[in-house]
Amino acid sequence: MKVALEHYSDQYQEDLTNFLLPKEQEQFTTHPADQLIRLTEEQSPVVIKAGQKAIGFFVMEKSERLKHYTKNESAYLLASLSITKSQQGKGYAKQAMQLLPDWVGKEFPSCNEIVLSVNLKNDAAFRLYARTGFEDTGRRITGPVGEQRVMRLKLKDENFI
Repeated sequence: MKVALEHYSDQYQEDLTNFLLPKEQEQFTTHPADQLIRLTEEQSPVVIKAGQKAIGFFVMEKSERLKHYTKNESAYLLASLSITKSQQGKGYAKQAMQLLPDWVGKEFPSCNEIVLSVNLKNDAAFRLYARTGFEDTGRRITGPVGEQRVMRLKLKDENFI
């Protein structure tokens, strides 16, 4: 089944409330229902859909936090990516990340770079991002559960700092 990206709306609240994460992944991400409760106006929640069902979630963010990741003022931060447990291993996260550049280009036209951080212990996430075009910047930051790699995906041909 193919996936699609869509801005969050209340029609997905039940799917995201019933979202399950494997125990070993809980340390690396925020449960979608918890993330939705504490959204700020600088955060745009995004649903990963398979058919009409929300099977994944992440947040695109344009805030002061970006300064920890990049000096590029046209960048957006991707945070809290997850796929519900029953749908993992089916390639949905990879499909979503492959759709991301075009989708962000339409939904956030001023964005020319997507940045994120991934815990050094989270090899599966690092491999996903690397396989879908993100590059390790070599920068490291301290996150809630240890050291994190800063990664980026260039969207437009421009000079990056």
